[in-house]
Order: sequence, then structure tokens, then C-alpha cells
Amino acid sequence: MTQKKTCDLCGGCEFERIATSDRKQQPLDTDVCRTCGLVRHAQIPTDDELAEFYGSQYRQDYHGETTPSDRRVMRAWKNGRRIYQQLWPYLKQGDRILEIGAGIGCNVKAFEVEGWESCGIEPHEGFCEYGSQVLRSPLQRQSLEDLPQEPIADVILLVHVIEHFKSPRQALERIRGLLRPGGRLYIECPNLAAPFAPRGKLFHYAHIHNFTPQTLRLLAESCGYRAHTLFSAAADPNLQMLVEADTVSPRGEQPTMDAGGCDETLRALNRFNWLTYHARWSYAAPRIAKLATYLYEHLTARRFVRELVHECRRSPAPPSASRAA
Repeated sequence: MTQKKTCDLCGGCEFERIATSDRKQQPLDTDVCRTCGLVRHAQIPTDDELAEFYGSQYRQDYHGETTPSDRRVMRAWKNGRRIYQQLWPYLKQGDRILEIGAGIGCNVKAFEVEGWESCGIEPHEGFCEYGSQVLRSPLQRQSLEDLPQEPIADVILLVHVIEHFKSPRQALERIRGLLRPGGRLYIECPNLAAPFAPRGKLFHYAHIHNFTPQTLRLLAESCGYRAHTLFSAAADPNLQMLVEADTVSPRGEQPTMDAGGCDETLRALNRFNWLTYHARWSYAAPRIAKLATYLYEHLTARRFVRELVHECRRSPAPPSASRAA
């Protein structure tokens, strides 16, 4: 018997097809929930398919490399520093930091060099090995399901990971169990409501779910969190949200929805066509700046990474362990 398709946010069963191909023009059916507006693959991959994809194929398919390039390391390190600068005012003495889906470990390394106890888990062999061996990042090759279901961290980072989960609800509920009392979760992911890409370039096999500010907030609240700080603006290409484990109501309730969420998502998706998207000055100016940044990165990345690796190797190697906990 075929299991009925339901929305991971609201439990709804009515969907509308909004795309039939991915950003590479390969077949990929994408739906929006007609009740809450959460966007997802029409056909969710199986656990075995996801394990195979993320363990060996994802980095090559998504980034075009299995070992990170100098430019990618440079960008990852700068992002790690940005995230640390955003979050350090909200840290408490003695906090333990855990990142799920840590990539090459630049985020957790950024916390570690500032004196915080931190560690990360990453399922991809090549990126995990590079991070732990070259950058001496405190990484283990694991997935969320490998971690013991007990409180092990005060702050958990989920940076461009939530969109990859088969069930974001199940992931957030499991993460809720990993947080100590008063724990916080930082979520960063693409903002579907922002004009960050033309519609034909939005979807990818790896991004099983796609979020607007409203659907991400409602999902977090229904999983036992309450909103703490929103770092991103409505038009920013990425959502950046800090939520806190709700100790009063640890088990969130299923949110009450109406069709307004779906209408809001569709308005955002239909805001531009190919021509009007690229003709905006707000597209052209950042694009020019981004191209200039790309050129700078290509010219300076090798030296930057050489100096970074030298600094990382001056620090003690992270202790070896069979698991992140």
C-alpha cells in the first residue's frame, strides 16, 4: 500500500506542482503544500538513497569537488568567522558547541580558536578527512542519527543543512533532545521568499525542503523551540535564525494553518520572470560586486589557505574519539 503524502510542517495532504526540473534542467518534481506553503520534493528519497548520496556523491554533484578547493576553504573560513561574530554575544560561559553537517569544519574551528569547546559531525568522507587532518578541526564522520539521544550540547549549529533532511520535523525534534537546558539552535538556510535566484535555478535534488521565514519559524515552534533572534532581513538570500529550546512547552503543538502561507510562498516565487529578475538594479549591483569578489578570491585563496593551515597546525590536534559526544 502506498503511504499517503503529507506535509512535514502542517500534516496537510494537498499539494500543487510548481516545478518539474532542477537548476541543471534535470527532471525533479517540486510541490508546495496548499495549506502552509512549505515547498518540498514531490517524491522524498529513501534513507538508503540519501545515505549513498551524502556519503559519496553530494559534494561532487553540488560543489563539483570531493576535496575542497582553496577558494572554498577561504569562503568557509570567512563564513565561520561571520557566524561566530553573530553568535558570541549569545554564548554563556561553559557552553559546548556542536555542528551537524559541519563540512570541512571551519565553523567549529572558528569557535575552538576563540576558546570554546566545540565539535562537529560530517557524513562526507573527503570533506571530513580534509577538515580533521588538514585544518585540525574537531570532526567525526557521522550523521545526526549516529548521535546518542541525550543532552550533549548547549549550542547546535545547523548551517545549510535543514533543507537536506528527509524530515526536518524529525531532525529538529531529535536535535531538541541533544540540547541541554536553555540550549539554543542556530539555523541558516536559503530563503525561498527572497529573490536569490531565478525560479528555474531554485531547486536541487539535495534540497529536499525549501523554507520561507514563516515556514521555518512555524516548524521550529511546532518542534519545541521559540524564536530568539532573527539575524537576516526579508530580502536576504539566506535565513539566519537563532531559536531556543522551550522549557515550558518542550513538545510543540501542530500549528494551525490556513491557505495564506501557500499564497505567500507562491507570491514570492512568481514575483519575477527571467527578464525582470535579471533587469533589476538590485540584481546587477550585487552581481558585479560578487564577480569582483570571485576574482579576488581566485587571486588570493592559495596564500590565504596556506597561512590558515599553518595557523591551524600550530594548535593542538583535536582528541581522537569514536563519536562526537
